Amino acid sequence: MSRECAMCGKRPQVGNSVSHSNIKNKRRFNPNLQNVRHQHPNGQVVTLSVCTRCLRSGSVVKPVARKAN
Repeated sequence: MSRECAMCGKRPQVGNSVSHSNIKNKRRFNPNLQNVRHQHPNGQVVTLSVCTRCLRSGSVVKPVARKAN
């Protein structure tokens, strides 16, 4: 599974971890991805890995919960 948002395509970024003595080590900033169920306009429900920014902005349409019998 790649660390990429299915909606916006956000991927990991690289940068430096800087210590108190200003020594720099390479590090990776991963996007905050969540597995959510998304309903397409045609009614099909799929599970996607999306970032929290897309969840918060409303890019993901969650399906209506089924009634329990």
